[in-house]
Amino acid sequence: MKLSAFRRKTLSALTVGALVGLVAACGGSGDGKTTLTYRIWDEQQQKGYEKVFAAFKEKHPDIDVKIELQPYDQYWTKLVTEMVSGTAPDVFWMTPANFPELATQGALMDVSDAVEQSGLAKDKYHPNVVDSFTYKGKMYAVPKDWGVPGMLYNKQVFTEAGVEMPTEPLTWAPDGSGTFLPLMRKLTVDVNGKHPDEPGFDPAKVKRWGFASWNHSGTQWLNWIPSNGGTTITKPYGAFNFNEPASVEALQWGVDLIKKWHVSPPADQTNPPAGRATEMFQRGEVAVFPANNALLPFVAPGSAFPIGTASLPAGKAGRVVIINGLGEAVYSRSDHPEQAKQLVSFLATPQAQTIMAEGGYVFPAINDLAPRYVEHWKAKGIDTQPFLDEARGKTVNFPIVSGFAAAEPKINQIFNDMYLGSVKVPDAAGEAVKQGNALLKPEK
Repeated sequence: MKLSAFRRKTLSALTVGALVGLVAACGGSGDGKTTLTYRIWDEQQQKGYEKVFAAFKEKHPDIDVKIELQPYDQYWTKLVTEMVSGTAPDVFWMTPANFPELATQGALMDVSDAVEQSGLAKDKYHPNVVDSFTYKGKMYAVPKDWGVPGMLYNKQVFTEAGVEMPTEPLTWAPDGSGTFLPLMRKLTVDVNGKHPDEPGFDPAKVKRWGFASWNHSGTQWLNWIPSNGGTTITKPYGAFNFNEPASVEALQWGVDLIKKWHVSPPADQTNPPAGRATEMFQRGEVAVFPANNALLPFVAPGSAFPIGTASLPAGKAGRVVIINGLGEAVYSRSDHPEQAKQLVSFLATPQAQTIMAEGGYVFPAINDLAPRYVEHWKAKGIDTQPFLDEARGKTVNFPIVSGFAAAEPKINQIFNDMYLGSVKVPDAAGEAVKQGNALLKPEK
């Protein structure tokens, strides 16, 4: 599952009135066969799905599946436009961020029976993924996979610095105490060989940063907040509330890593949409990089050093990480609803998810198959067990609120200024909550 840094488009064009007027989508071949369109955004996973659909074809010879690859920055706007015009793909990837609005507006088909027909009970899938795609007791996307943020680190830099990544999770606190910050100080060095806690350190001439703290929700503040005992929303399908004290403390921590403790690059180098945090890690300019495991197929090949992995540090509430899973959704006005359900039912089976896990593409949603992903990457010299350990510990869902896709660009814009230091953290949190909630859509 490739995760974009931020969703840049809005689903505001999707309304109940528009959906009511939808017409059926097309997709017949004229020779007695059915052709289903399957929309994705990850070219890496396309290779795996070609194998999956070959296996599906053996069981369903009268159903062809056409894969459509759509760049992520166009994916949601195009999908919503097609839903309004009645030309949306039969099956497509669904995220927790976009699910609430599409589910509440009737754009997705109830696939609860398709999940049951896969042969597995719902408790065999990661509970966060199941919860993310359940609305009023029904599932509107079958569990596909999950990703979790951890830390990638440059083993070569650790050796040169004479330090090791602890086997136990690092710890952090808003005041800078804990084991995480001292390690990042040892890894941060300026052009004169000075570290941030040494006299003469020059934060304007840093040769290598210890960590990359930047405005990225999925690997940064959405994890810092629950780890510090805070919350981001009042309840599922509720409202944002990350302007409360514990949440503001966590946001301040992310900024302090840059502005106060000088262990992370300045935000003018990392703020989206043109941020270069990933490239800085690949060039060896950042020693420890917070990243979703799904980034490995993109980062590992371009890195000239051995990569290690570790869990995110634990705050006062322990180590708490966000699970961001994907689902396989069916367009509610598909012209081939039964065939589409057969497809997503197959995608939820151990046969299909084993192919994706053993290929190292994703952690499959089926719990028992997750070690297959670890085995793939272990053979390539990268231990992904810390990601799996995190997913088996304390986890939270991506904020489930209707209208998140419209609210996120506003939050992102405000937080860019917060990370730059041009807006104080409490003020940024308050304004982001205010503007974000104004764009949410109440549950019908």
